[in-house]
Amino acid sequence: QAMSPWHTATVKGRGGGVDDKRHTWRLKSTSAERALQYQPGHKIHGFTVKEVVAVPDLFLTAVKLTHDKTGAQYLHAARDDSNNLFSVQFRTTPMDSTGVPHILEHTVLCGSEKYPCRDPFFKMLNRSLSTFMNAFTASDYTMYPFSTQNGKDFQNLLSVYLDAVFFPCLREQDFWQEGWRLENENPTDPNSPLVFKGVVFNEMKGAFSDNERLYAQHLQNKLYPDHTYSVVSGGEPLAIPDLTWEQLKQFHATHYHPSNARFFTYGDLPLEQHLKQIEEEALSKFERINPNTEVPSQSHWSSPREDHVTCSPDALAPDPARQNTLCVSYLLGDITDTFEGFTLSLLSSLMISGPNSPFYKALIEPKIGTDFSSVVGYDGSTKEASFSIGLQGMAEEDIERVKQIISQTIDDIIENGFEEERIEALLHKIEIQMKHQSTNFGLSLASYIASSWNHDGDPVQLLQISDSVAKFRQSLAENPRFLQDKVKHYFKENTHRLTLSMSPDEAYLEKQAKAEEEKLQKKIQALSDSDRKEIYEKGLELLTAQSKTQDASCLPALKVSDIEPTIPITPVHISAAGGVPVQYCEQPTNGLVYFRAMCSLNTLPEDLRLYVPLFCSVITRMGCGGLDYRQQAQQMELRTGGMSVSTQVIPDSTQLDMYEQGILLFSSCLERNLPHMFQLWSDIFNR
Repeated sequence: QAMSPWHTATVKGRGGGVDDKRHTWRLKSTSAERALQYQPGHKIHGFTVKEVVAVPDLFLTAVKLTHDKTGAQYLHAARDDSNNLFSVQFRTTPMDSTGVPHILEHTVLCGSEKYPCRDPFFKMLNRSLSTFMNAFTASDYTMYPFSTQNGKDFQNLLSVYLDAVFFPCLREQDFWQEGWRLENENPTDPNSPLVFKGVVFNEMKGAFSDNERLYAQHLQNKLYPDHTYSVVSGGEPLAIPDLTWEQLKQFHATHYHPSNARFFTYGDLPLEQHLKQIEEEALSKFERINPNTEVPSQSHWSSPREDHVTCSPDALAPDPARQNTLCVSYLLGDITDTFEGFTLSLLSSLMISGPNSPFYKALIEPKIGTDFSSVVGYDGSTKEASFSIGLQGMAEEDIERVKQIISQTIDDIIENGFEEERIEALLHKIEIQMKHQSTNFGLSLASYIASSWNHDGDPVQLLQISDSVAKFRQSLAENPRFLQDKVKHYFKENTHRLTLSMSPDEAYLEKQAKAEEEKLQKKIQALSDSDRKEIYEKGLELLTAQSKTQDASCLPALKVSDIEPTIPITPVHISAAGGVPVQYCEQPTNGLVYFRAMCSLNTLPEDLRLYVPLFCSVITRMGCGGLDYRQQAQQMELRTGGMSVSTQVIPDSTQLDMYEQGILLFSSCLERNLPHMFQLWSDIFNR
């Protein structure tokens, strides 16, 4: 099926101009409008409304509530989006590296009181129309989100999720399977050697064999040595076998409690229904406790520290002599200070993002290393944020030079500041990110507020991004050296900084294996004959349980009658421009325009096809018209939401062995920048 060489589709936004912003906000957002009727002090299904705030930037209304009996916190974002999301998160602050929050996250998904079937999440896949289902363990919280567009499905999934987190079975057998166990290498042969097994145990062995992940873990543990961030929340393979089933159940009782929970719902479904179900199925069965899970601030060092760690050599390294990593990490302020966090995150982008940033010029361009270190820039995922800068893939003799460059670059920034145009480009990027509607917008919001809310920051304040932008502009107008002063305070004069280097050790894997073997032998030596017999029998029991077909009939399921019989049709207008077919599609895009063009490669000679991926990755980065590559990158940031070229292979729907090869041009911009965006595309291909 031949296609003309060019095929263009444009999604044009409604509600773009400043004048009609208020009008479209009125017109479109019925869910957000309805939520404005709630008043602080209102009592609904055991909850009390604390605050109701309209957030016109994101076309939503935020409703903050607290559960009267248990103190559980609740945030609802009412928005005209049918992809409704639920999330519950618990502050999980382990004090050892046994991986208890990670193993618990796995184990609560092995069946619950109402739904005793193993792995309910997986079993729900074909009984639900969910658009997302998962669970995450961060270093200080565990989160369980799902999303769906169907109201009945939402209730079904909510029921399964609430039962899983608040009333899990937590059987000993589940703990052996998911956490760790001693078992015969061949479970059916009692004479085969005993080894460590377990899902999380093996998963973390895998994670620790990744050098970048290993480095990031060491960096966090050593920068925050006083409390929960000094341990490995996912579990350190050699510490995991110290965890007992009793400790796991105890951790659940204290941490997975409504008094330690934060609930978030998003979308166009009514809030009352959610509150009623959560109260009836879970919260009404609990009394308030003091979970005592707060994370204290890390005490500040009076002088900088240096440390060194080793890793396994990378067999695929292009140059075996250049496998060193060096990074300097700085402890910053508390993430619950929303504006300070906003400023530091913006400052971090100015320092490291793109070919115009000072650290890119100082560290990447001289080709001392292969790339920035695996941890780089602002990190707001811990109670106090950090900023890291460094290189990986460098030679040992360059380590001192890199330290010099880092401190020199900081001095240069304090002296010279940043170009106004780069600051504008970043603020423009923030505006676009705010307006861009993704299909999983609810999930993005949940992840965005999780860390700050986890430490009792105000999640609503985080959503009011334009307030932070306005305050930022004002601070810069009042003090032109505003950003330089921050660099001086947080980087130049900060004594809480860690310089961590990592180098490969030929014997690393051997040492790891030896340490694991010693741990194993120590466990085995403590066993009596009856213990060994019991281990063998339990291994067989587990094998039997795992091979048994699970009865999933206890789980709720959608019926055909619960599903809308019709699909909404998206109207598309088709015309042509300069002989090229163009599709126009008008959608409520917050004033953004999305552009896609497909260019057929069916006539490209075979010997040139090899170069298509390379062409796609460099074509938008080589400079164009009168701009060099730096200026081009700047203009793209200033005028668009990004411009990319990628390969595309589309099968023919009627003939299975026919397909269309092409490249896809993709970009987006605010409506006011449309001429600039097309000028950039035109220059890329013509000048």
